[in-house]
Amino acid sequence: MSVFRKRSKSDAQTEYTASIRFLDDTESMQLTFKKDTLGQWLFDRVCEKLNLVEKDYFGLRYVDADNQRHWLDPLKPVFKQLKGLSKMVLCFRVKFYPEDPMKLHEEITRYYLFLQLRRDLHHGRLLCPQDESILLAAYIIQSEVGDYDPQDHALGYVSEFKMLPKQTPKLEEKIMEAHKSLAGVVPSECEADFLKKAANMDTYGVDPHQVKDQRGEPLYLGVTHLGIMTFRGSRRTQLFK
Repeated sequence: MSVFRKRSKSDAQTEYTASIRFLDDTESMQLTFKKDTLGQWLFDRVCEKLNLVEKDYFGLRYVDADNQRHWLDPLKPVFKQLKGLSKMVLCFRVKFYPEDPMKLHEEITRYYLFLQLRRDLHHGRLLCPQDESILLAAYIIQSEVGDYDPQDHALGYVSEFKMLPKQTPKLEEKIMEAHKSLAGVVPSECEADFLKKAANMDTYGVDPHQVKDQRGEPLYLGVTHLGIMTFRGSRRTQLFK
């Protein structure tokens, strides 16, 4: 007798709901799917919602029961990949970082990449020297609130924006001064300048994992479009192509 149970019609028609989180942390999108629904269908629905045409740079990511991150496989059923999770939650994220963001065809694609890099900066994945992180943070504020105005921007307004992993009051004062210097720069220019600067950093597109070298000293290991890199702080030490 076969050990495989023949699936009932009602089993095949059972519906499940996944919650999709976006890069700007706006309200999640709820998508209903069936047991045989492939990952590609789910991803296509998300891209339709976001008016996204250049899909190849993005994906849906989830965290398994062991707290390990995975990309949703578009060719496999969603249910098989997410079963066992207490909550079916997927995050829309950049999967492949373009070598030159300015060669992307659609403005909306560049905007989503900008949002991803904002997250990378905030969570310490886009590592860079302090002066560069200050300028990147100033670009973010200028794109959000426009020119600095002492009447509109009270002391401490920078703290309303969480942009850096260790955002101290002293650092926020420097960000405010950098913001003042960007008067007249429109949001689209800020985002473009942010992308250009970020794309030239060694840690652009890197999801760093902490390891130890032969002496037991901590360093970071990451994979990019250039190859496998090792870092100490924000400085690249080796590249393996």
